Amino acid sequence: MSYEHPFILTPSSWLGEGKIQLNMVDEELAFYTRWKAGAKNEEGKIECTQEIQVKGLSDIMHNQFLFYDLHPGTFSIELENTALGKVLGSGIISDKIIAWEFRIKESGFEGFEFYEKQEDHSYLMRAEYATADQFRTLITGKVWKQQQQEAK
Repeated sequence: MSYEHPFILTPSSWLGEGKIQLNMVDEELAFYTRWKAGAKNEEGKIECTQEIQVKGLSDIMHNQFLFYDLHPGTFSIELENTALGKVLGSGIISDKIIAWEFRIKESGFEGFEFYEKQEDHSYLMRAEYATADQFRTLITGKVWKQQQQEAK
């Protein structure tokens, strides 16, 4: 793949923070996230884990991502977590953008995540997810590469 993206495409750890808005709740909720991206395996697949901690909630949400069929401009993605099970999606990539979407007609679940590379190599992100019962989640934030002294 010809695009230089340290996020997802190189083995690394990333930290992030931002705001989550739920259409059923008036207030914005602060969140913190940690991504760990593995090296590309022999089959050309990249495994990533994501932890999300919403301020004020004790549970940490865990997402497992698998990026595969990496081609110039496109890739496939698999997301697995306890709420959704396993869902498949597709992604696009350019010199500034990594983005993916999921559309599961059977359950009415759909959503996207959009990461835009900044000059300092951090990424601004925006995501939106919706379910058949009209629950909508809007997420905005930023992720940056974790420095060695930040590691815990």
